[in-house]
Amino acid sequence: MRLRLVKAALLGNKTQKFLAFLTIFLASALVCSMLNITLGIGDKVAMELRSYGSNIVVLPKGGEMSIDIGGEELNLLQESAYLDEKYIGGIKNIFWRNNIVSFAPFLEGRIDYEGKSRAILGTYFDKKIELEDDEEFFAGIKSMYPFWTLEGNFPNDDSTDEALIGGNLAEELNLTIGNSIEIVGKNLQIVGIVKTNDSTDDKIIASLKFVGELLDKKGKISRIEVSALTIPEDDLSVKARRNHDDLSAIEYDKWYCSAYVGSIAYQIEEEYPSSSAKVLMKISEGESQTVKKIQSLMGVVSILTLFSASIGIASLLTSEIRRRKKEIGLLKALGADNLNIYLLFLAESLIIAVIAGLAGALGGYALSVLMALIIFSHTIKISLIVLPLTVCFAVLIAFIGSLLPMRNVTHLFPAEVLYERK
Repeated sequence: MRLRLVKAALLGNKTQKFLAFLTIFLASALVCSMLNITLGIGDKVAMELRSYGSNIVVLPKGGEMSIDIGGEELNLLQESAYLDEKYIGGIKNIFWRNNIVSFAPFLEGRIDYEGKSRAILGTYFDKKIELEDDEEFFAGIKSMYPFWTLEGNFPNDDSTDEALIGGNLAEELNLTIGNSIEIVGKNLQIVGIVKTNDSTDDKIIASLKFVGELLDKKGKISRIEVSALTIPEDDLSVKARRNHDDLSAIEYDKWYCSAYVGSIAYQIEEEYPSSSAKVLMKISEGESQTVKKIQSLMGVVSILTLFSASIGIASLLTSEIRRRKKEIGLLKALGADNLNIYLLFLAESLIIAVIAGLAGALGGYALSVLMALIIFSHTIKISLIVLPLTVCFAVLIAFIGSLLPMRNVTHLFPAEVLYERK
């Protein structure tokens, strides 16, 4: 009997049912897209932020300390320490190897040119790194700093006759692409002029091989800048940053197996002999705050959507109760109590909600993929967990939207509505 009543109610007043379906469908689609993007937004935003440089710097352990005063570098210790280039592949052998987006080694020094002491920088441009599993990985400033403005081309890696020159230095020396400069008896052809808006604009940039031979530091590295995808900082990562020895065994395992910037830096130290990996906290904290704010914004939008859709359902159900007040009065006259009538209307709303939630989830998935393509120029993974969450959200809309209108049922008396006195 109840099933027939529900079926009859669903088939009646199709306009009201369609509007209820449309309200829940649109809300579900929006929430599904927000949830799907929220679950994948961390990596996408981090990837976008990672295109603006490094968040970890690897230094030689016990190396020299230096400060820069008026453009002159003063060493506070007499002996310099360097990283060994042959271990550089170890950066991609850590547990979170797939989170290492790029890295670039640097060897810095100074040479005399045109009567002045000039800074020279050796690095990788786009060098293939041989890894243990033969995976292809290219490291260097090309992938590390895509925002640099380059006029011309990058030199070939391991080249000993090509170089880049910083924009400020090129202007000072009146050099253009194709010119050559002689450094300690070796000619370098300028193949590109780079503008970085930092001290690199005043440097000569050549291959790590050339600078190593020039400075008699073959196979040595001053530092390595690493760009890694990380998750936002939380209480555990902050505690580990203070002293990871204070972590319990469970906390340590969770920290070590999570993509915190601190745990990635720690693992690099484990793989790279005589190294000290430092986290650039301002950059890392900026990433974490950006991701958290975007996720919070999407959470607020979802909550507002829930209440807005619930108000819409409440309005539609109120008008439906008024339209069917004679039916309600007849049911009461036949012995139905308020609870049974409430369950009848709720069943109608929930059936519509489930159907609209499923349809909204499909629409939301499509919307999230489209938004990801427009915003990030990348596709986004479909998170299956979002499907049941969206259906539950749709059911919640129907349930909340049905609460207030049901109060009207208790105020309807059979004699009044059947004789049209109310």
